[in-house]
Order: sequence, then C-alpha cells, then structure tokens
Amino acid sequence: MSENKSGKPLFYDPSERRIRSFVTRTGRVSNAQGRALEELGPKFMLPYAKQTLDLAAAFGRTAPTVLEIGFGMGETSAKIAALMPEKNFIGVEVHTPGVGSYLKLAGEGNLDNVRIIQHDAVEVLNNMIAPGALAGVHVFFPDPWHKARHNKRRLIQGPLVQLLSSRLAVGGYIHCATDWEDYAIQMLEVLGAEPTLKNTSTDPSGYAPRPDYRPTTKFENRGLRLGHGVWDLVFEKTA
Repeated sequence: MSENKSGKPLFYDPSERRIRSFVTRTGRVSNAQGRALEELGPKFMLPYAKQTLDLAAAFGRTAPTVLEIGFGMGETSAKIAALMPEKNFIGVEVHTPGVGSYLKLAGEGNLDNVRIIQHDAVEVLNNMIAPGALAGVHVFFPDPWHKARHNKRRLIQGPLVQLLSSRLAVGGYIHCATDWEDYAIQMLEVLGAEPTLKNTSTDPSGYAPRPDYRPTTKFENRGLRLGHGVWDLVFEKTA
C-alpha cells in the first residue's frame, strides 16, 4: 500500500477504515447488460488482485496504456478506445449496470484494446498498477459533491493526484473534465500543487481546450446549449 510522507496510506478514509474512491449506488441491470456481463465478461474483464498486473499479458500486446476512473455507462470510453486502437484502455468502475453497458459496447465494437476492472480505483492503483506503467489517466465528470459540506468527498484531492502521478510514466498525462466550475477550480489548484505535474494549457485561465479525442456527451451538449460551462484540465508528468 502506498504511503505519503506522514506514513499514512494514500487517500485513507478513517470513517470507513479503508481506502475508497467511490460511494456505492444501486442500479437495475437490464437484460442486455446482464447478457453482456455473462457472455463478454470473461473476455474483457480482469479480476481484482493484490498483485501487479502484467499489462502485456492482459492485453496480449505491449502498447501505451490509459486508465479511466469511473466510466459511467461507457459511451465516451468506447468511442475513445475505437478512435485510438494503438492504445490500451483500462476502465475501472464499481457500478454493475455501467460495467454491463460498457461490455456491450466493447463487444459490439470489437474493442480488443479495452479491459475492465470492477473495483475501487484507488485499490487498483495501489495494488495492481506498477509505478510508471501508465501513459495516461482519464477522470471525466466525477461526482461534484456540490454541497460545501460534502466537498471533502470529491475524488480529485492531493493524495489521489500524488498516487496517480506515481503510476504515470514521464510524459504521461492526467486529463480531468467537469461541468461544475467550483470543482474545476479545486481540480486546477490540486493538480497544480503536485510538483511532478505540469499544466499543458497555455491559456491564462489554466484550463485546456477539449482534446479532440474526448467526445461530447448528449448531457454535455444539452448543458452547452443552455450556456453551462465545461472545463478540461490536462497535466503532464514531468519527473
């Protein structure tokens, strides 16, 4: 288990007595999602284990690997994986309906460069991903916990960013996106405070233009039409 300078595990939640990066939600698994879990799970899913994952063996090839935390229903993830077949993509998600949905999309698209781990992302990072193994990390529209008293539950915090950076190769990147301005401000502060990362944006705001590989979702497009903002942040590992 990774530790910070104080000797405490990274991203430790004392109230839960364990590391966690999510809040459990319930959801109904549709028939199509259930079939995908049963039929496609053996092909695309990797079991969680407290041992370093052999990426080349998991994908059957050696290629730059990008890890995504919380892929929702997988629509964006599937589009990105189809757009960049030269890269490997590991999606980490705890909610079964979303896993089933992504499996269905991966099967329909024959996305051999996709693997899924249904587990807490922090434990996956700590126990399965070797330091310097990743080419990138995606965190798109994480729960904003918009009430001030709940802000401490937000995913993007210093200890997690430190852990993410430790798993990136030099030159790798962290790409976050949010449609909550307050969270965007926090992300910019937290990512900017990590000494091993450099903001790639040249805009005075510090926010990056949406990279071409990140498609907009129906929800995002609706918000943009209503004048709501979306903020992308892209930071590069420098040391």
